[in-house]
Amino acid sequence: MAGVKANNGWVVWLSLAVALLLSVAPMPKSLELVRPLWPALVLVFWCLQTPHKVGMTTAWLLGLCEDVLYGQLLGQGALCLVVLAFLVLLLHQRLRMFPVWQQALILLMLLGISQLLQLWLNALVGNRPPTLLFLLPAAVSVLVWPWVYGLLSGVKRRFAVN
Repeated sequence: MAGVKANNGWVVWLSLAVALLLSVAPMPKSLELVRPLWPALVLVFWCLQTPHKVGMTTAWLLGLCEDVLYGQLLGQGALCLVVLAFLVLLLHQRLRMFPVWQQALILLMLLGISQLLQLWLNALVGNRPPTLLFLLPAAVSVLVWPWVYGLLSGVKRRFAVN
């Protein structure tokens, strides 16, 4: 039994699909600005926990799915998620040592960089006027991070994802 490896990669893909569904779930228009960045949070978790399985290719595919769901320019969200995954993979050995609240502070900077890149790309194609309220979802995502981390850690343990 000890030599048997569990192949539970489907758990990662299912959690990413649920994150995509949460990112397009209906919300009141007034709360739309504070929707957490669900795909980015789940991607960061899996990049931290399984960097050998989830990386920039997964981020690119997730970003392309996000672009299709949001009706954005194809590759725009994918680029932002690839940059985010790159930064997390670059820092993953340090981030794993920090407690969750310190991870959240670093995640605020990383998600902020990703959101600023998204804002810049949106301004280039003329979709949105530049405004710093675009950073608000990054702040809300950081507040949600401890619960996302706890929930996905339980899922990882329950299904023996390694």
